[in-house]
Formats: sequence, C-alpha cells, structure tokens
Amino acid sequence: MTTVVPTSEEDPSLSVVRFASELAWADAGPEVAEPQVSRLCREAEEFIAMGKWLELASLMVTSAELIFSKVSDKDVESIFTIICNLVSKTENPDEELEITKVIAAKVIQQPNEKPAVRLKILFNLYNLLETPYSRFYVYLKALNLAVHGKVTEHVIPSFTKMDSFLKDWGSIGIVEQRELFLTISDILKDNKSMAKDSLKFLTKYLATFSGEDASALSEAKEEAVRAVVEFVKVPDMFQCDLLDMPAVGQLEKDPKYALVYQLLKIFLTQTLDAYLEFHASNSALLQSYDLVHEDCVTKMRLMSLVDLASDGSGQIPYALIRDTLQINDDEVEPWVVKAITAKLIDCKMDQMNELVLVSHHATRVFGEHQWQTLRTKLGTWRGNIANVISTIKANKITEDGSQASQGLVR
Repeated sequence: MTTVVPTSEEDPSLSVVRFASELAWADAGPEVAEPQVSRLCREAEEFIAMGKWLELASLMVTSAELIFSKVSDKDVESIFTIICNLVSKTENPDEELEITKVIAAKVIQQPNEKPAVRLKILFNLYNLLETPYSRFYVYLKALNLAVHGKVTEHVIPSFTKMDSFLKDWGSIGIVEQRELFLTISDILKDNKSMAKDSLKFLTKYLATFSGEDASALSEAKEEAVRAVVEFVKVPDMFQCDLLDMPAVGQLEKDPKYALVYQLLKIFLTQTLDAYLEFHASNSALLQSYDLVHEDCVTKMRLMSLVDLASDGSGQIPYALIRDTLQINDDEVEPWVVKAITAKLIDCKMDQMNELVLVSHHATRVFGEHQWQTLRTKLGTWRGNIANVISTIKANKITEDGSQASQGLVR
C-alpha cells in the first residue's frame, strides 16, 4: 500500500483526501474512479481555501474504516496525524469540539480492529486540543474504546494523574463526572490488585449524588451495593465515607438491600460479635455476594481492635482484647502486631501488666463528627501556639528592658 507523503506542492490535507479517495474507488476502474477522486479533491480545495475545517474533517474521515483495514499501522497513524491537526486550524472552541467529535466518532467506530492504534490516535488528538472540555471528551472516548477493544492496559497508567486531569478540564458537569468515575471503576474492578483504586473511583461516583430526589438516587443503587460489598472484601481497607452518602443511605430502607446497609454499618461502627450474629442469620446473603466468612472475621477482628483503641483511655487490657476478638490468650499479641502492621494503631505492649498502651489509632469513619473534633483540636493547637508566641515576646521585652537598665547603671 502506498504511503501518504505530503509534498511542498500539495496541502497535506489534500494529499489525505486524494489517497483516501483513490483507495475507496480502487475497484471501480479508472473511468469511474478518476472523476470521483477529482470531485472530492476539488471539494477539499474549496474547504481549505474558505477555512471550512469542520467540513474538511468530515470529508477526510469518510473512508476512515477502509484506511484502518487496508493500510499499515504506521501509515494509519501518519494519515490521522494530518487529520487530527485540523483542530489546530480553528480558533473557535465550538468548532474545535465539533471537529473533535467528527474525528473521534470515526476512530472509535470499530474498536476491535487495531484498538491500540486507535487509542494512539485519540491520545495524539488529545494533545493537540486547546479547549478543556474537548480534551475531556476525547479522554472519555479513549476509555470507552479501551474497554470495548480490550486494551485497558494502555489507559490504566493515566488514572494516577486523574486529579491533575480534573483540574485541567475545569468544571465538567455532574453527568460527565459520573460517567468518568464509573467507567474508571469498572475498568479497575476486574483486577484484584487494583480493588482499592476501583473502590476509590466508585466512591467518587457515589459522592456526586447529594440532596437529590429518590428517582435520581435510584440510578446509583446497584453501584452503592457494589461499593459496600467491595469495601467489605478489600482486606486492607478499614475506613470509608460511604455511610454519610445519600446514594448509600437509600439502601437502609430498601426492602432488597437493607441487609447490605446493615452489614456496612456493622463493619464501620460495631464489633465482631455483631458481625457473627449477622452471619448466623444471613450466611446465604454473604455467599450471594461472594463474601468469605473467614475473611470477614479477620477484618472485623482488626476493626474491633480499633474500636477498643478509640475509647479514650489509652489502655486496653489483654483480657478485653481476647474477649472482644474471641481468641485465645496466646493470640492477643499477634493480633496487636497485625493491627500495628496494618497501621491501625500505634502502641506498646506492657507484657508484665498485660496492657496495650495506645498512642494513636485510625478511625473507621471520618464524617461530620470527626471533622468537628479535628476543628476543635486545631483551634486548641492554634491557641496554644499563640500563647507560646506571646510568652516569648513578653520575655524578650523584659530581657531587653533589663539589659537597657544595666547599661544605664554602668
């Protein structure tokens, strides 16, 4: 297949139109093909002369699928580099977006054919765009292409930069945010090593539902259930904000999912005995969500230990740990070590007096009460710092005055 090589005599866009036209009419014979190719080239020349970049883009991508199927990967990239550069021709943001939509629509049309090449084209297009929303639009299309083309490994590394992307895209709408977060979560959920990241983006999705009516919240019901189940499953995740979210709160009174909400409440606010009682009555429910009882017990023991550490006394008797975690005496210290390793508590073990001396502990939920407590502590801290500064200033004034008096005496 002939490679498109723009020359100084011909505009690169016109070269692409000529090449695509000849490819499209190749089987028709020269008598039919040549007039058609000439007609399309004349149209392209007119669009270029009049600065009609949207019309030119539409013309250039007409035979896009034929190009993908007949041309080598390298040549496909070269052709679409020229096509994508059309977005740089306009200074009108609305026209840039429309050109972007025309190109992206063709690129994602057959995601199973050369998906990696198609993704590369979309990323190239992304880097040429000036308008934040256009960039977001292309990124979302790239995610969907990666999913349907089964090449998500090419987009997953970009998720670590999502905070930067969101800042760059500016104020994208709630609907767009929901689609973005849910798509990313769905991409990550099948990878066990990324379960926490999947839940993080699913939580972001659920957080977009606030103060809305029941019909709007119902849209997120299934995802809310999934978030609860995923939180319970992740072995090293011990804190979340799900309880405070309206999208999750709706489950509490839902006939089908009330028990799921109850399970979340147990994991975030109660101890092992409450979970064991729940399991005794609802083992079939746990199995239906592929929740392993032994794993749940392990997680609840650690969370119960955090609960004991949060009572404010700073001391936990070994016997209380044994009874709460329902373990043997010789298992107390290993479980404390597990909690330390998981960064749930900072403590020392007084083996002589059989006490765990807690200096710091994690919190299982971080809602309004925890924010208020933090505000109070910060206020106290600022007040103490202000007092220290005032004392230092007062002492300095006294010291300076004393030195001045000694100088006068001399």
